[in-house]
Amino acid sequence: MVKTNIMTNTIKFKKNHDSGAIHITLNGTEYKPYTIGNLPPSFGFKYDEDKDKDGIYQWFNYKGLTYVPKKDSIWAIQ
Repeated sequence: MVKTNIMTNTIKFKKNHDSGAIHITLNGTEYKPYTIGNLPPSFGFKYDEDKDKDGIYQWFNYKGLTYVPKKDSIWAIQ
């Protein structure tokens, strides 16, 4: 008996009704698009010792935009 592991990625495109931006869901994680001039300040570093804050260190580029994982606001209703 031969076992084969098949890795499948799921990609979904969803238009945000508020901003009109196309969000991408990749394997269950939602990503928000940014242009290069509008990246969040925490983009590109893993951890800031002085402020005890995690940065954004995972992203991908697609069709001229940089997609970073979307974080819900602490004030969002769940």
